[in-house]
Amino acid sequence: MAGTPGMRGPGMGGGPGRRVQGTVKMPPGGMKTAARLLKMVLSSYKWSLLVVAVCILVTTATTLTSTLFTRTLIDDYIAPLTTQTVPDFSPLALTLFKLAAVLLVGVACSYLNSRLMIYVGQGMLLKLRENLFEHMESLPIKFFDQNSHGDVMSVYTNDVDSLRQMVGNSLPNVFSSMVTIIATLSSMFVLNWQLTLLTIALTGVMVFTTKWLGGRSATYFRRQQNDLGAINGFVEEMLNGQKVIKTFCHEDEAIEQFEILNESLRSSAYNANKVANIVMPINGNLSNLIYVTCATVGGLVALGPAGALTVGTLVSFLTLIKNFTQPVSQISNQVNSIVASLAGAERVFNILDQASEDDGRDTVKLVNAKEDAQGNLIEVDNVTGIWAWKKPTHDGKHELIRQRGEVDFNMVDFSYVPEKQVLFDIELDTNAGQKVALVGGTGAGKTTITNLINRFYDIQDGKILYDGIPITQICRTHLRRSLGMVLQETHLFTGTVMDNIRYGRLDATDEECIAAAKLVHAHDFISRLAQGYNTMLGADGGNLSQGERQLIAIARAAVANPPALILDEATSNIDTRTERLIQQGMDSLMQGRSTFVIAHRLSTVRNADIIVVMEHGRIIEQGTHHQLIASKGKYYQLYTGDGI
Repeated sequence: MAGTPGMRGPGMGGGPGRRVQGTVKMPPGGMKTAARLLKMVLSSYKWSLLVVAVCILVTTATTLTSTLFTRTLIDDYIAPLTTQTVPDFSPLALTLFKLAAVLLVGVACSYLNSRLMIYVGQGMLLKLRENLFEHMESLPIKFFDQNSHGDVMSVYTNDVDSLRQMVGNSLPNVFSSMVTIIATLSSMFVLNWQLTLLTIALTGVMVFTTKWLGGRSATYFRRQQNDLGAINGFVEEMLNGQKVIKTFCHEDEAIEQFEILNESLRSSAYNANKVANIVMPINGNLSNLIYVTCATVGGLVALGPAGALTVGTLVSFLTLIKNFTQPVSQISNQVNSIVASLAGAERVFNILDQASEDDGRDTVKLVNAKEDAQGNLIEVDNVTGIWAWKKPTHDGKHELIRQRGEVDFNMVDFSYVPEKQVLFDIELDTNAGQKVALVGGTGAGKTTITNLINRFYDIQDGKILYDGIPITQICRTHLRRSLGMVLQETHLFTGTVMDNIRYGRLDATDEECIAAAKLVHAHDFISRLAQGYNTMLGADGGNLSQGERQLIAIARAAVANPPALILDEATSNIDTRTERLIQQGMDSLMQGRSTFVIAHRLSTVRNADIIVVMEHGRIIEQGTHHQLIASKGKYYQLYTGDGI
């Protein structure tokens, strides 16, 4: 991205994790997001979750059994023992043994529940990240141009993990709490309906308080997720721009901007957790108030007429109050976690809902071909050096059209954003095997032309033909396979030098990779590396010079052996001596291939078949070097420096 590191313009870092100004409200589709997430989990783990539900029911039943046993223990065993001359403990021992067996079942179910939820949570994490990455690979370049990479990484880490916490912890706890509330409330009505109504009335105060606090925290939790994405995006940008930062001595400015973002995250996280953290102590004290109130009222009733309320019933009821208010409090506490997770889920689904590139799999494809005895093209599986477009016909069959590399632009208009058009009425006709050079000042539209040929972006008006076929009818994958591309800004992956060259064609042999390196004169410097072709590269090839990285990128394009080439000033980072060495290899690579070259050093395109001069998104001149020099127009000025 252009611009001073850390300074974001209106269209920069505009992804879902950018800083949000003003008050942020919980999305109205929060329940829809939760339902979508639940549906996704059930589609893969419905049987596991069914077992979890059974385990929760059994665990709740055993807990309730042990609580109600208090009534039996006091009224049926302990109280009678006080009237016996010789106490008989055998019935009590047998009952305690049965209770222990029930509790052991509860322990086993609780353990199984925990294990299964770990399995479901981690499995969902695996699947969600796989879905995210798979979908990300199908997204257009436009998405990556408009979204901070660090913000996207935040979705993979923070937001996905928050969903794991919700599915593996929050939702099971909410379900368990709801089951406990229903079962406990039913038992409380059986024991004493008057005290139960009193408990419900007092619990309503707790629920109202929790709802009010939860509404206040929802705003801050969502803002916290957005600020977290913003700070991750900023850190990623700073890591990539360290050389620029140090070159212009902007360390202090970068620190200052980081502190602003960091303070914003601290503020939103503080406000979110400040509200969330007071829910538990408030609920705890309200729970104690309910307990004391019911104990006082129940005690007075128990001291009244005999049989109105036994001591065992009162003790069991008070225990049930704890069992009732505790899950209410747990649900209240989990609400904040769920709100935060839903904010993360919205960001995850925002990426998953981005429209994928239309690959056009039922349209024109690139295939290997050969000529039969009559000179007709036939499709073959092996590499022959002859390429053809396999085009469907109206009768359900296919015709083969020889791939020649002729790219024509007919009255093409294009804009990255609707309010700013960057290309105007582009007319360009090329022939097979021609070398077409695109020249002009910065921002003239040269790189945009190559982006359109690759269909990284689609045009708004006009038509682009490839061998007479509209490129919108060609499968994107096959279109790009026909175009080897070497960018000015190289990107090398973590791996060996051989791996990075083979990236051009994954089934290439070591011998083919070495031959490609020799073709572009990269073999000599690779051989001088510590482990030669097995030298490990990391941090985008940071242990190599800029020119060496560019040579590996050119070798990558050579091993791909594409029918056509796009070179974005492929030798711009190579010194003059090395440029002379590889020029012959590049000419061999371009032999018989249509090639588009974006040139900044005009001396490298003197032998081009067509030189296209661009200015402010328009083609202002076309011709050979000698024709354009003779016309003494813009190209003449650029080449000679006269009039600039």
